[in-house]
Amino acid sequence: MSSPDGIVSRRQHLVELFSTILLAVAALATAWSTYQSTQWRGEQAVSTSKATASRIESSEAATRAGQLTQVDIATFVQWTNAHVAGDADLAEFYRHRFRPEFEPAFDAWLATRPLTSPDAPLTPFAMPEYRVSELVRSSELNAQAGRYSDDAGSANQRADNYVLAVVMLAAALFFAGISTKLRVERQREALLVLGWLILFGTAIWLSTSPVQISV
Repeated sequence: MSSPDGIVSRRQHLVELFSTILLAVAALATAWSTYQSTQWRGEQAVSTSKATASRIESSEAATRAGQLTQVDIATFVQWTNAHVAGDADLAEFYRHRFRPEFEPAFDAWLATRPLTSPDAPLTPFAMPEYRVSELVRSSELNAQAGRYSDDAGSANQRADNYVLAVVMLAAALFFAGISTKLRVERQREALLVLGWLILFGTAIWLSTSPVQISV
């Protein structure tokens, strides 16, 4: 039969063995979590930069759209003045200078007989055919900026999750280290079990987290 001293010695050996394994695994998991946190912070910065660039482009496109609309308004007003004044040549002169995007709306507006029909839209700008591509582009860029912002927020949350994992793993490392310093066997085993539980819980949680790797 094994002596009590032999049993105690075997238990101590197992405690030290599992403490060493816990320290090694937790240290590796901490390094991995730190790496992932750094990667997601970088992803957040990239997405934030893209969102800012898209918003700047959206603003520029909106400004150009406003300028083009003013051109359409100015040429239309001049055409209207010439048409009302009965100067067909001048009216034709301005009509030839309509922007290509404005012409479909103008033609559709004329088809409603605005000079005789009270139900006709007041101007071509009220027609569904009137479209400024730069304004559409501005809206698309603004929506794109929103998506990049969402990506940045998700990346930030993932980075925070990995930071929390580092904290939890540090607790596991603490319990693994302190368990080797205690003299009471049950206390050592209790702390070691607690450390392993924290490690397993953190590992299961991390297994559901996305991974970001760049070379």
